[in-house]
Amino acid sequence: MVTAEPMLMGKMTGQRLTLAATGSWTAEHAYELEPLVEAVTEKRLTAGGVSIDMGRIERLDTFGAWLVERLLRAWRTAGYEADIVGLADHYCALLEEVHNVNRGAHLPPPSHRSIFNIIEKVGRAVLNTVGDFIALVEMWGEAAVSLTRVLRRPTTFRLTSFLYHTQRVGLQAVPIIVLITFLLGCIIAQQGIFHFRGFGAEVYVIDMIAILILRELGVIMVSIIIAARSGSAYTAELGSMKMREEVDALRTMGFAPVDVLVLPRLVALVIVLPILTFIGSMAALCGGGLVCWLYGGISPEIFLSRLKEAVSLNHFFVGMIKAPFMAFMIGIIACAEGLRVKGSAESLGTHTTASVVKSVFLVIVLDGLFAMFFASIGK
Repeated sequence: MVTAEPMLMGKMTGQRLTLAATGSWTAEHAYELEPLVEAVTEKRLTAGGVSIDMGRIERLDTFGAWLVERLLRAWRTAGYEADIVGLADHYCALLEEVHNVNRGAHLPPPSHRSIFNIIEKVGRAVLNTVGDFIALVEMWGEAAVSLTRVLRRPTTFRLTSFLYHTQRVGLQAVPIIVLITFLLGCIIAQQGIFHFRGFGAEVYVIDMIAILILRELGVIMVSIIIAARSGSAYTAELGSMKMREEVDALRTMGFAPVDVLVLPRLVALVIVLPILTFIGSMAALCGGGLVCWLYGGISPEIFLSRLKEAVSLNHFFVGMIKAPFMAFMIGIIACAEGLRVKGSAESLGTHTTASVVKSVFLVIVLDGLFAMFFASIGK
């Protein structure tokens, strides 16, 4: 059906502007209607009021009704009288509906410096922290119950899944672990030699490298890499399964999601991380020995001899004892965050990021607690 072009003609009657709207006021004529309404709106400076005759309008949709309402609001906001005459009955409901839209008063945005907003933010942060702690404790409990069930019935353990995750977390992580820890050992050795050279004590760099790497930096660096590499993967995998309702499907089929999804990943991580820590520590010592030889002039024979004198088995065992606990912490956090994912991609990204941040934070906290513990027992 051919529709007439929209028009809006006006004439002054005393101090009042009378507008005659004709044609089709619909969204398809938006380019013609917008200039017409803008031009009439500017005339409110010279007129004392406005009347809009809509008796000759052929078609009216929501877009056209909103333009009329916008015109009326502009005049009324400026303090002038504005009304509509001649509107067909079947369009009255549409214009009334548009008239009631967005009528509430616009409240000013709350000040971010208000003491109440600060208290609210602190309260929400505390509630979120408590919620995270509760989720972590729940995952600990579920993992303990699952492990108890497996110990009672070893045949229920998902061996295939365990071997698969052992390969992914362990074997496939070796290259990046070796590279980063090797470079870490090189950097520590270079900086140590550079600063110790002024005292003529370059040989003591070997003691520093060995103790730092075996007791602290080796296990911390490997744990951080695993948290960023494997912990985030655990969260993303479980979160994606939660979004696709695969976790609910397991429950429907009578399987415990923790038994199927969490325990194999957790056991693989606890077994693999000490091995990776040992490999990473050896790579860091090799990097430190290479820099001592090429940069510090300390031959490999002297490096190995000093290493035997400086390092005892206590230093080695201190680092290795920490590894399973850190692996358990990383796995629990990663799985707990994955199972908390809701049904959106934004939630998946948020919980994956939270998994890495929390894991790295708690790894450092746990290392500090172990340092205080070993210092108190003289190890």
